[in-house]
Amino acid sequence: MEFEKLQGIISEVLQVDAESITMDTTFVDDLGADSLDIFQIIMAIEEEFDIEIANEDAERIVTVSDAVEQIKNAIN
Repeated sequence: MEFEKLQGIISEVLQVDAESITMDTTFVDDLGADSLDIFQIIMAIEEEFDIEIANEDAERIVTVSDAVEQIKNAIN
């Protein structure tokens, strides 16, 4: 469930096809995201899931899988 919502967020922010986003997709190398894009994605994640991701944790998000793990950790 988190992955599907995250796909939608990433697709909307980066204007990419949601179907092209996998758990192994990297934000910078695969999607061409810059620091502002990543910031916007993190803000959208926090709003969508009603969570807060610490800056130190946000800096460790490299792949979509990393983001899903952060969401799951924040929810539980």
